[in-house]
Amino acid sequence: MDEVLSIEEIRSRFDGEWVLVGDPEFTDMNEVIRGTVLCHSKERDEVYRKVMELRPASSAVLCFKKVPDDVVIIL
Repeated sequence: MDEVLSIEEIRSRFDGEWVLVGDPEFTDMNEVIRGTVLCHSKERDEVYRKVMELRPASSAVLCFKKVPDDVVIIL
């Protein structure tokens, strides 16, 4: 894909998947606004393998999977 998509477009097209975004644009709070989808998969490891293969100069990995109610994420 060479098309620049907004975060809303990315989320709607790749719901439930991990997404590698190239040349992302960010808000002042480092939230992705838009970018070019380089890879997407239901498997995280597949996306990270693509990161290592492509080695993009600027990228972000996004996850649009639903977090189960009984799971706590600590950042």
